[in-house]
Amino acid sequence: MSTDRLIYLPLGGAGEIGMNAYVYGYGAPGKERLILVDLGVTFSDMDTSPGVDLIFPDIGWLAERRDRLEAIFITHAHEDHVGALAHLYDRLGPVPVHARAFTAHLARARMAEQGQPEKAVITASPWPETIEAGPFKVGFVPISHSIPESSGLVIDTPAGRVVHSGDFKMDTGPVVGEAFDEALWASLAEPGVLALTCDSTNVFSPHEGRSESGLGPAIEGLIAGAGGMFVATTFASNVARVKTLAEAAQRSGRTICLMGRAMRRMIEAAVETGVLTDFPGTVPPEEVRDIPRENLMLIVTGSQGERRAASAQLAQGKYNGIELKPGDTFLFSSKTIPGNERSVIRIINQMSEKGVDVIDDDTGRYHVSGHANRPDLQRLHRLVRPRVVVPMHGEHRHLREHVKLAGEDGCKGVLAPNGTMVAITRAGAQVAEYVETGRVYLDGRMQVGALDGVMRDRIRMALNGHVLVNVIIDEDDEPLGEPWCEVHGLAEEGASRAPLVDVMEADLGQFMRRAGDATLTDDDKLEQGLRKVARQTAVSEIGKRPEVTVIISRLTAG
Repeated sequence: MSTDRLIYLPLGGAGEIGMNAYVYGYGAPGKERLILVDLGVTFSDMDTSPGVDLIFPDIGWLAERRDRLEAIFITHAHEDHVGALAHLYDRLGPVPVHARAFTAHLARARMAEQGQPEKAVITASPWPETIEAGPFKVGFVPISHSIPESSGLVIDTPAGRVVHSGDFKMDTGPVVGEAFDEALWASLAEPGVLALTCDSTNVFSPHEGRSESGLGPAIEGLIAGAGGMFVATTFASNVARVKTLAEAAQRSGRTICLMGRAMRRMIEAAVETGVLTDFPGTVPPEEVRDIPRENLMLIVTGSQGERRAASAQLAQGKYNGIELKPGDTFLFSSKTIPGNERSVIRIINQMSEKGVDVIDDDTGRYHVSGHANRPDLQRLHRLVRPRVVVPMHGEHRHLREHVKLAGEDGCKGVLAPNGTMVAITRAGAQVAEYVETGRVYLDGRMQVGALDGVMRDRIRMALNGHVLVNVIIDEDDEPLGEPWCEVHGLAEEGASRAPLVDVMEADLGQFMRRAGDATLTDDDKLEQGLRKVARQTAVSEIGKRPEVTVIISRLTAG
């Protein structure tokens, strides 16, 4: 009897929305041949990762087993599914990366930017064609989402068939990209499906999802009734929405301009790969100032409040020489991702101060989600008829609720957040082991581990300020002059109404004069004592416990 097993292991994306990375393996325990589905990023926030550009999944477990990795498969071109590929590829490669044409086009560009081999990315044809990767046969099954050429995956293994949904919605009129094909997805169940790993994002949304094709009339009516310049923002990757906005503007008699590098790059990639046709004509940003405002429609980046995107620049002042004025209208044709609310609200208020009418998606009239709602998830369960449902792409509460929903549909639901390795058999699924997972921060040009202490120290300094203490010890182990200090991020004066630096230096000087030989000759003891005094002074004067750095300089004879 074979001891080989089929395993599933999320390294990211299960217990959070973003940073997707899912490992499948087949073989003898500890010797499985592996494939990786998606390798994405999540975005930082100032509270938990100040100054960080991007956050990657910790792929340490997989990197240690790179000799067993057969291939990487990318389901679609959203950053939370492909954004980490070029940054982490050198830890996993050389290994082929398979993606459909639009995704592959964008992935190759990112690989080139990071000095990684573009040829590693191979364009895949859609189902029923399959790709052999060790014991796996993998096919890309078209499915609708909020970006072109999204795909679920059929993963055939010696243990049985696994269907990986990818991000999806059941849209039969997606405007751009392939419509959801119920017959095609039902056909995947004919050989029997061992497991369905499934998108869980909207498991709490009780109504059936809406189609992209239904947005046009409402958006057109909004544009037609607006005076002044009309500006709209959405996810740059939502090519269908950009087309919906552009066509509505065209029907309203407005000239269209795309603003923001990501917006132009996405539209160009969609045209070059053939997924976007008949896009309305546009004018370059440098020609916009020659067009009457009431005849102009800008479609811009920055729907999530990104500081350097076009929306934020327009809210703060000018962008490409264009300025918002009273009577203009700004539409957020998007949903704010949890964690981005403050950034978006800041932009809305800045625009309001300019006299701009801002419309967001609270009404749901100008945006539809790219993810399946609860009834749609049930519909997919019933189409695919898996023995096991493994929820993914969601926070822990989403995964847990999806497990309950699977049970209602007669399937065995398995809760497997990041780091949970699940062994899947015809009898069901069970936890095989737990793997250490976490986050890696892209801080400037460097990748910093979550346990390296960099973020911890940065947050502490942001919350409590910083004090730098300097002392000089002469050749006889005696203080040379008084200690001096510099403070950063702290109030200049404290409770004594004297400058904080002066009070702190006086207290540090008293400590140095009282210190005995055992302290003055031992750098560790001296540093500990100086740090304690500096913090005590700060607490007494201003009620803060700052981070303290002590520099001890010792003079030597000769």
